[in-house]
Amino acid sequence: MTVRRKQADRRAHTRNALLEAAARGLSTYGYATLSLERVAGEAGYTRGALYHLFANKEDLALAVVRWVEETWRAEVGRLVAEQADPVEALMAMARGHAVYCRRDIARVLMTLRVEFAGQDHPVGQAITEILGRLVADCTELVAAAGARGTIPAGPPPVEIARAYLVVMEAVAIQFAGQAPYDVELTERAVRGVLGLPPVPSPGTEARS
Repeated sequence: MTVRRKQADRRAHTRNALLEAAARGLSTYGYATLSLERVAGEAGYTRGALYHLFANKEDLALAVVRWVEETWRAEVGRLVAEQADPVEALMAMARGHAVYCRRDIARVLMTLRVEFAGQDHPVGQAITEILGRLVADCTELVAAAGARGTIPAGPPPVEIARAYLVVMEAVAIQFAGQAPYDVELTERAVRGVLGLPPVPSPGTEARS
């Protein structure tokens, strides 16, 4: 391994550690009261090391937002892409999101979205763009399911997609870490929004 490769690996490790610490801090304290010194300390680095990689708090927060979207896409989006059926893709997203929300970084986007609501700020704009991409993805899946007749007719696909995402996020966050109920309740909730029949609980069929 060359010296340059070692330096790049160390830089990537430092960056990831700082991003994860910042994500926890943003989830807990929000943007306004986030302490860069605390972030650096929790990551095991100096404030100077943080400023070597990020120009300021806004730059760090924007990097966290991008990083959270990337990790979500890698962990949850992969599960969605594996499904050929649009309803199964939506169910995979709901289950995967519930599992993702077991991590302490999962509240970042929700916390920042509330904090920057109604403000013209780059961090708020970045979150709005992420949400727009997610709504578009879900709208496409809902429309495809409607065209196949696997979900009943109802409101426009974009409105169903928005409701699906709101319910998925709210239930997954509320029951975060309470496995396996977090996954089960998230799936139950989004099935209701999509107009799908509920999935029987384990043991229900045996008793009927």
